[in-house]
Amino acid sequence: MRLIQITDCHLHADPAARGRIGVPLRQLEAVVEAVNRERPDRVVVSGDISQDESAASYGLAERTLSRLDAPWCWLPGNHDRPDLMAEHQPLPAELDLGDWRALLLDTRVRGREGGELGAERRAALDARLARDDRPTLVFMHHPPLAIDTAWLDAIGLADAEAFWRLIAPHRQVRAVCFGHVHQAFEGIQPVAGRQVAVYGCPAASDQFLPGATSFALDEAARPGYRLLDLGAGALETRVVRVAP
Repeated sequence: MRLIQITDCHLHADPAARGRIGVPLRQLEAVVEAVNRERPDRVVVSGDISQDESAASYGLAERTLSRLDAPWCWLPGNHDRPDLMAEHQPLPAELDLGDWRALLLDTRVRGREGGELGAERRAALDARLARDDRPTLVFMHHPPLAIDTAWLDAIGLADAEAFWRLIAPHRQVRAVCFGHVHQAFEGIQPVAGRQVAVYGCPAASDQFLPGATSFALDEAARPGYRLLDLGAGALETRVVRVAP
């Protein structure tokens, strides 16, 4: 099973609108073309589909992502309107990946850049994990741990400690994948005597400078995506960069 993560498209209603570096639509089109060459089985788009939260931006996203040669789904980020997203494409809570499965979490909090699951969504996650012991990936928009980029660490997942306490008894969780940070990241979270891999993904749009104390762009880094190959209980992953 080959799964690919795309994140942080930041599209505008105007297809020609510029981002901080480049045109987000052209960047996403280049990412989609590159992803198709990987021959994925599924694609997950992990939030911040829109920059301006307009209905037109989601229509543009749907038309562009529908060029993928594999089924795709999305989850919301802090810039998104889930109600408008759902008018174009469902927001599933779970994906059946054969021997594996993926759980897609909504960490968006209206009016805030940072994210939070909250008690209700954590309880729903706990129940879903208890129902199935297949190896599991968890996707969310906000990072559930510090990534050593101070201004982004201030707007990560506010209830990260509660999230990891919830994960502790569910040993089938093999990795957590997030967006939001516009940079590649690989880390390890110790959980109840084991280690859970944690992966960040480059944006399909502009990139942020790793290690910065305040907002800074990484003007040398290109858009990209994360590829995850799922085998018999094993996971291999790598980041791929794309020339827009």
